[in-house]
Amino acid sequence: MTETAAETPARIVRPTAYGAPGVLAVFEVPVPQPAAGEVVVRVRAAGVNPIDWKLYSGAFHDVEEEHQDSAGVAADELPSLGLECAGVITAAGPEVTGFAPGDEVIVFPATAAYADYVTAPLGSLIRKPAGLGWAEAGALMLAGTTATHVLHAAGAGEGDTVLVHGASGGVGLMTVQLAIARGATVIATAAERNHGRLRGFGATPVTYGPGLPDRVRAAAPGGITAAVDLVGTGEAFETSLELVADRQRIATISGDDRHLAAGIKVLGYGPGQDAGTELRNAARAELAELAGTGALQVVISAVHPLAEAAKAHQSGLDGHAPGKLVLEP
Repeated sequence: MTETAAETPARIVRPTAYGAPGVLAVFEVPVPQPAAGEVVVRVRAAGVNPIDWKLYSGAFHDVEEEHQDSAGVAADELPSLGLECAGVITAAGPEVTGFAPGDEVIVFPATAAYADYVTAPLGSLIRKPAGLGWAEAGALMLAGTTATHVLHAAGAGEGDTVLVHGASGGVGLMTVQLAIARGATVIATAAERNHGRLRGFGATPVTYGPGLPDRVRAAAPGGITAAVDLVGTGEAFETSLELVADRQRIATISGDDRHLAAGIKVLGYGPGQDAGTELRNAARAELAELAGTGALQVVISAVHPLAEAAKAHQSGLDGHAPGKLVLEP
């Protein structure tokens, strides 16, 4: 076992109550030590995701017990925050093979990654490609694996015309790129200010709002064969049902009960939803390779210091910037 660098205390961001981003606070804790089969990672960047603020705002749906660790939920406790990060291994516990202090890694799934240090089992480690920046590495996996999962659930691939709702968000931009790489044509809904970026990725952007189905028909006169809903709005739900003949080729990451009732694919950790754990885990190595070579771009909207987690969350809730938010300890 290698000694962790003598930098104590370490910091971690936690909610002090359920509510708005103002409940987040920075706490000092001892630098963690690794157990058998674990490493300690000095976090260089942690991805910020909507699930983080949903967990302490009370907006997140019920999570089945078997998926609570993956979602950052523990019974009778306030949630931990941060499901993905990247950094440098500083210590390795007994029974660790294949990784050593000094190795640069991506950690996903992570637990409590809004911190200076995080402990991780070997199964959560992916080597960080040398060509991938820290912010991009820390923000790659949750959006990338979600995009992979939602495209798989909708059966979207070569020859399809796929409607992507919420295409300018962190998951949306990944979904657009991965769908196009698979040979699909992508019709992407987004605010007009984000259309240029989507065109640059090869998608045909359309503005959401009243009249959306007609604009999509005009953009895809041959029809829509699959749809992925990354926003959970009534407009996205109703437009998808109107334009896609096979409801099993509509997939959503929204846990709204009406989605299950409509017979579409619902991804998530709640009752009746598809967590896709094995599929997501299997996708990590390929996502890292694609991002490392530049074939998959991780779009970063802003990087905030760890102590400004509340500010980052408020920015995410405001929803104006495309791509991913990142915290840097």
